[in-house]
Amino acid sequence: MTKPYQKKIQRRTILLSLFLFLWLGGLTFRLVQMQIIQRTDAQKKILAQNQQIIDIRPNRGTIYGRKGNILARSIPRKSVFYHPFENDSVSQQINKINRLKNIIELSDKDIQLIKNRIQKNDNFIWIMRKIEDGPAEKIKELDIAGVHMQEEKKRFYPQGKLAAHLLGRVSRDDAGQTGLELYFQSILAGEAGKQINFFDAKRRKYRFEITKEPVDGHDIMLTIDETIQFIAEKELSNAMKERHAERGTVIISQPQTGDILAMANYPTFDPNLPSSDFDMTDRINSIHYIYDPGSTFKIVTASAALEFHEVDQNDTFDCSAGSINIAGKNFKDHSHYDVLTFPEVIIHSSNVGTIQVGQRIGEKHLYDMIKKFRFGQRTGIDLPMEEPGLLWPTDRWSKRSLASLSIGYEISVTPIQMLMTLNTIANQGMYIPPKIVKNIMISSNKRPTAKEKPIRVISEQTASDIEAILQDVVRFGTGTSARINGYTITGKTGTAQKRDPVTKRYMSTAHIASFVGYVSNNRPLFSIIIVIDDPKGQYYGSQVATPVFRAIASKILRYYGIPREIQPEKQLIVAQHSQGAAE
Repeated sequence: MTKPYQKKIQRRTILLSLFLFLWLGGLTFRLVQMQIIQRTDAQKKILAQNQQIIDIRPNRGTIYGRKGNILARSIPRKSVFYHPFENDSVSQQINKINRLKNIIELSDKDIQLIKNRIQKNDNFIWIMRKIEDGPAEKIKELDIAGVHMQEEKKRFYPQGKLAAHLLGRVSRDDAGQTGLELYFQSILAGEAGKQINFFDAKRRKYRFEITKEPVDGHDIMLTIDETIQFIAEKELSNAMKERHAERGTVIISQPQTGDILAMANYPTFDPNLPSSDFDMTDRINSIHYIYDPGSTFKIVTASAALEFHEVDQNDTFDCSAGSINIAGKNFKDHSHYDVLTFPEVIIHSSNVGTIQVGQRIGEKHLYDMIKKFRFGQRTGIDLPMEEPGLLWPTDRWSKRSLASLSIGYEISVTPIQMLMTLNTIANQGMYIPPKIVKNIMISSNKRPTAKEKPIRVISEQTASDIEAILQDVVRFGTGTSARINGYTITGKTGTAQKRDPVTKRYMSTAHIASFVGYVSNNRPLFSIIIVIDDPKGQYYGSQVATPVFRAIASKILRYYGIPREIQPEKQLIVAQHSQGAAE
């Protein structure tokens, strides 16, 4: 017979055995769970605490001017990041970050963002990127657990604002955002490498391993001449401030090659300064800004008249009425004229005469010539988001369209398109596309960019006749303010009313002033277009744009050291209409 205390011991033994069995079962299950079921997750957690995989950013390609001077390059800078401690409280970790406030000027907003990421258990937190060497050394001396630095590349533009629109900007991650930086992103960027950083228990990096070497980006050499670019930007800025204009652009090119020597835009910016988003100042007016060209477009009308043999040089046009009515609209001249020959119509920029020329040409021939000069399509220049302009097909023309297009209305163009039109005259009727990149340097070899073949637009004879007329525009027509004694200037002035963006009607109170011309010395040397948007006070192209042309061209001639080709002309006193030079 079992005694009572023995039964008690048996029950205790059974309960203890059951407890041990359950404990061992639970421990076994937990070990199985950790070692088999959750092994992958556990490994990831350990690796996250002790290893970090980062991208090694390659050296972004350098951008050079045509003479080898650096316009954009990447320089090494330290970036500060934080590797959180899982067992530290949020306040403890924020105290570490606060120690950096006076060194790298962290704002309260910055601190709050870092705190939010710590609370989300983010494994990698940027504190500040691409700081200067001085603050980087001070942070290194503090030796704060969890605070580390990584070398990155910062884009640097040694010339500051010079050619800012062309060069463009890059993002914080070194990706092109605008300009050439964007257009040639794949060539400049290279390929990122991979690196593993190893940390000890105190989050101190003790070694690293590169698993993939980065591949550096390729360098690019531009056609831009920094000296000419500086001249263009300075003279454009002076004109914009003097005229209180809204925006403006200057493009300078070599007609025979299509090389763009300068492309100045106003307003401008410094690409070294941070910018969060694309701003209107980032717009490249030379290719993004579309406008009605006004009388500079008479180059196309005159070319069509001669090329299709609709007008002879000796033909005359009665402009004595001072206006012409087309489908209920009066088109007026800026001054009073009597009977003008065909060349005189262009020389004095008579709207009345040019519309009569357009009527002889007809819709089909005028449209065909406009298309041959490649309006309504992009020039193909190596810059992003070029505007094609706007040209309606003839089936959408109104009864006034032929007259309007003849004098540069009802069509939207870009400054680069108008410059290429004049370059076609300089090139004896051949269209040579614009080019802004001279070479792409791959593996120390210079590879020139692909060239489009020149395209015949008009005959040599037509180009020669138009050139002679445009030279007379500058000698004694609307472009006299562009004259430079001792040099031959070929050009055309333009003044156009702006279109109201709301009503879509032309405004008599806002204008576009322009001049397009080239300088010759036995051959065309360089061409220039100036377009100034909404100048205040005087607004004719002859008053606003031609003085800018003269100032820029004179400085370029001195820079090139080109002697006078012809003897300085004596100033002749001639009878002029009260507004005869205004257009």
